[in-house]
Amino acid sequence: MRKKITTALLGLGVAATTVLATGGSAQSHGYTQSPTSRQAHCANGTVSNCGGIQWEPQSVEGPKGFPAAGPADGRICSGGNSRFAQLDDPRGGNWPTTNLTPGQGFTFTWKMTARHSTTDFRYYITKNGWDPTKPLTRADLEPYPFMTVHMGGRQPSSTESHQGSVPTNKSGRHLILGVWNVHDTANAFYACSDVKF
Repeated sequence: MRKKITTALLGLGVAATTVLATGGSAQSHGYTQSPTSRQAHCANGTVSNCGGIQWEPQSVEGPKGFPAAGPADGRICSGGNSRFAQLDDPRGGNWPTTNLTPGQGFTFTWKMTARHSTTDFRYYITKNGWDPTKPLTRADLEPYPFMTVHMGGRQPSSTESHQGSVPTNKSGRHLILGVWNVHDTANAFYACSDVKF
């Protein structure tokens, strides 16, 4: 009888550990609210037919190391996650945009649902002449981020804001890619924001 109770308790302990581990990863992590990201547009109902991302906009997690590594071209906005492929769909270049002025100061804001230890946040922008009707590739982006916020392993705030300036030499429609590099895992979070200068 004692062996059966011990075995049952061990089984419950393993099950509880599995549930807690799964729940921790399912809580997910963060996304940009300013400029408004594609996943934020889906979550707030501005854009429809988004699939599962509308319920978990904070979950666009993929391998880090961008641009040398990370999600494949054409799958960058979804972080390479096929469950969120709707974010890679350019929708004919008709995603809603945030209006910006070239060279203006701007506050980039992330909403965090799990505050991971962070290496940095990097912000990339598309090159002049980028085609907004096609899925995003590395060749579409300027080769270096226009802003990097180093965190040195610190945790971000639940609402993380970064002051910076957008590039001066842009006009028309562009896309800003925010990459949040987690310090102690092999992953990063990706957020594509459509903007108009």
